Amino acid sequence: MIESGAADRFGLKPEQLALACASHQGAEIHTKRVVAWLDELGLTDDDLRCGTQIPNDAKARDSLTLQAQSPCQYHNNCSGKHTGFLTLAKYMNAGPEYVDAAHPVQAAVKAVFEDLTETPDLGIGIDGCSAPNFATTVQGLALAMAKMAYGATGSDSRNIAAARLVGAMARYPELVAGETRACTDLMRAIGGAAVVKTGAEGVFAGILPGPGLGIAVKIEDGSTRAAECALTALLVRLGVADPAHPLVKNRLKPVQYNRAGLETGIIRPTSELWQNGKSI
Repeated sequence: MIESGAADRFGLKPEQLALACASHQGAEIHTKRVVAWLDELGLTDDDLRCGTQIPNDAKARDSLTLQAQSPCQYHNNCSGKHTGFLTLAKYMNAGPEYVDAAHPVQAAVKAVFEDLTETPDLGIGIDGCSAPNFATTVQGLALAMAKMAYGATGSDSRNIAAARLVGAMARYPELVAGETRACTDLMRAIGGAAVVKTGAEGVFAGILPGPGLGIAVKIEDGSTRAAECALTALLVRLGVADPAHPLVKNRLKPVQYNRAGLETGIIRPTSELWQNGKSI
């Protein structure tokens, strides 16, 4: 979207770039911006192809319930990404079915994805928001994140695009996910030293611009809480997160309570991963 010139053609702000990278909560801070962005494009909720979703944000969810309203597509956690797809589709004068794997938008995404991950065509899966997900390896995903981390060191279109996206995520962590979410909490605690983004089925990725490193985590059984713990451990060992910070500690070794409020256990990184917090 940025490399093509679409972002500048439509005057996208950093907030919109952060939303294009988001899996958000469907809170008002997210949905109002998506609706306004669609309006700027001359489009509506009907033009999205991500499907409806009940907001994960409690206030937004309760508001819909009290008003006996159904959720819209802009409540979908991926509506920002899909509005980004629509921005590129409009710039390309392409058709409305932008989630079709053969659509020019997805062809452009696939080309960049394979270049960043340096993996061949490993197939496509369709995710919860109906977008094609191009397969890669954990190593390939980490490599792509590392290339994003190097954005600030170069001047070609790819580096400029990467730096703008990473900068937008760091500036607006609440738009990338939302209150109480690991992505937002960790980026706030880190203060720009890294940007992180969760994915489905126990995937978590991190971009560290300073050392030019990329992180990719995949938990085999798809556990999000395990992915959050593992990623946080790596951020601490890489020196960008303080294990004593409350928002970091809450993901690194979160205490588990039962319904009566009794402490029943703790989630923690394995000794092999944690290494007593030893620097990597």
